Amino acid sequence: MNVGDMSNVSLSAPLQQLKEEHVSLRKAMDAFYATAQRIVPGSTDDTDLRKQFNTLHDQIASFTKQLKLHSKKEDDGLFPMMAKYIGRESGPIAVMEYEHQQAEQYLNRFLEGTEEAKPQNNKDQIKSITQFAIEAYFILTEHFIKEENVLFPMAENMLSTEEKEQLQQQFQ
Repeated sequence: MNVGDMSNVSLSAPLQQLKEEHVSLRKAMDAFYATAQRIVPGSTDDTDLRKQFNTLHDQIASFTKQLKLHSKKEDDGLFPMMAKYIGRESGPIAVMEYEHQQAEQYLNRFLEGTEEAKPQNNKDQIKSITQFAIEAYFILTEHFIKEENVLFPMAENMLSTEEKEQLQQQFQ
């Protein structure tokens, strides 16, 4: 999706809303990434490692709920509207949907792994499970950049005023 930087395009209310939601999502992502970075090198103190791991679990669980609400707006609203113009099988929409699935899979694998790891809390297992959170972070960081610089401006230029109004109503 390297179509150049179109981030200077003024966005309509629903597209601006999606872009603004990235701000709080990024803050939550930065927080869980910072926690994950404290886990990965491994702490010599098992109690601290378990505490960090539990904190990371809570951060990811909260973030995942927030992300699902945001992604639903794109998956059920924006993407189908854009797909009418540019298709869904390949191109930007296919990439965005794939990245949504990848990030969701990594987050789910982390959450499932934390449930499995709780009784043992083995250091290697904790570090391994934490890698799922880190992978999700990197996917979503790039994903948001693509949406903000390419997809949202593309939608702004592509969708009709009526479609944007319809999108706005769906988001409320």
